[in-house]
Parts: sequence; structure tokens; C-alpha cells
Amino acid sequence: MEESLLTSVGLPLALGIIMLGMGLTLVPEDFKRVLKYPGPVLLGLGNQMLLLPIIGFLVASGFPLMPDHAVGIMILAACPGGVTSNLFCHLSRGNTALSITLTAISSALSVMTVPLIVNFALGHFLPPGAGAGGEVQLPVLKTIGQIFVITVLPVGLGMMIRQYKPTLSHKSERPVRILSTVLLIAIIAAVILKNRHTVVDSFISAGPASLALNLASMALGFLSARILLSDIRMGVSISIESGIQNGTLGIVIATTMLESPQMSIPPAIYSLVMFGTGFAAVVLFGRMVKSHQLKHPPAGASGS
Repeated sequence: MEESLLTSVGLPLALGIIMLGMGLTLVPEDFKRVLKYPGPVLLGLGNQMLLLPIIGFLVASGFPLMPDHAVGIMILAACPGGVTSNLFCHLSRGNTALSITLTAISSALSVMTVPLIVNFALGHFLPPGAGAGGEVQLPVLKTIGQIFVITVLPVGLGMMIRQYKPTLSHKSERPVRILSTVLLIAIIAAVILKNRHTVVDSFISAGPASLALNLASMALGFLSARILLSDIRMGVSISIESGIQNGTLGIVIATTMLESPQMSIPPAIYSLVMFGTGFAAVVLFGRMVKSHQLKHPPAGASGS
């Protein structure tokens, strides 16, 4: 793919701004909650970092996908939770503190896990010599550095602004959130526009797989939490964190690091799908939590 200004500069910059916005909402205590809620945090991370890639592999293998789209599904499954998951969790009456903690920690861990999972997918789904220069692989150390610069570093900068310039942080939080939303829409639109000649076929091909990955990850996340945890609000958080992925990072990996517009189609489609299922989850989970709390009034709030 011929590299464009959008691909080489625009997409990473947009993701950096989105992650900066996430950092403006975080404080060091968000990371310390792993000590307060070790079970829920470990279960949530297990769903995101282990179960989700397994589901992604089963979906990519079970659906009749072209190889590039199968890799795109795995790229998405390797990505951490998205920043919009915290909003959906709040609207769903979930435990927002747990959601924020899972988003922050999974984003940090993904620096190491993404190149490993993506390279496995490239080796498994792409036929030998599929790339223009032969075998396609992500250079692990370079990829770790790139993901760190466009995700972890902006989050850290946002946290520093909140810590040392709280007034500036509060004033910036809303504009940055709005800008992040606009950029996310622009990114998805740009990907669809760049693939406009095949967009209908791509939706037909990758759409069902993207929806299956989303629904399966949310359902299994909720069921595992309900089996192992007593707090339904934590189950809601884990479910949403399992299903609302950082599709923007997936698009950046596909278009910038792998230079494959076809691999970016599943993350783009997923980013659209998850908004529909996310709002459905808000209605369903909101009613479930309200009904549960009426039958079992909580002795004390666990944080939101």
C-alpha cells in the first residue's frame, strides 16, 4: 500500500490524542485497584488478554474469511479495551472504577502481547510469500516501541497533566473527549473510503465475523464473571471490557505497521458494530443491575 499522510502521520496522531484523553481521566489509584480487587481484575485481564484472542482465533478460523480479514480479526482480538468502554460501563450501571482499571492495565500490557499475537496470526493465516517482500512479520522490538509511543506515552502524559495541572486537566477533558470521538469517526470513514471499491463485499465478508467476536466476547465475559464473582456490577464491567476493543489501535497496526488496508477492514467494521451492541448492553445490563439491586440492596457502594 502506498503510504499516505493519513496513514503515516494522521492515524498515529489521532490515536495518541485519544489515549491522551484517556490519561486525563486516570489517577495512580486506578492502577492500585488491582490490590483492592485482585480477583475481578485478574478475571477481567484473563478475559481480555487470553480468552479474547482464543475466541478471535476460533472466529477467524470458523468463518469463510479471506486471509487478510482473518488476520484483521486477530489484530482486533489482540487489542486492549477501548476508551469508550468506560462510558458504556457507566451507562450500564457497571463498576466504572473496575472498568477504568482494566482499560488502563490492558493498554499497558498490550505493548508486549500485540506483536506476539499478530505475528502468530500472520504466520497462520497468510499463505507463504503473501507479502510483497515475502513473509509478513511485525518486528517485535520496533512494534513494542511504536505501540508504547502512541498509547502508553500519551496516557502517561495525560496522567501527569491531571496530577500537576488539575485545572488544565478538567478544562481539557471534555474538548479532548469530543475531539477523540470526531477523530475516531474520521478514522473509520477514511478506512471505508480508502476501500470504497470493495467495501460492500468486505462488510458481507467480515461483518458477521466481527459481530460474532463482539457478542461472544461480551457473553463469555459476563458469564465467567457471574459464575466466579458475586457482584453483578463487576460482571457488567468485565463483559463490556471484553467486548469494547480499541479498534483505532487495530486500524493503526493494520494500515501503518503492516501497510495493509484489507487487514484494517475488520477493526473498522468492529468499531461500528460495537457501538450498536454497546448501546444494547446499556439497556439490557442497566435493567439487570437495577432489578438485582431491588432484590438484593447493596450494603455499600463498591465504586462507580
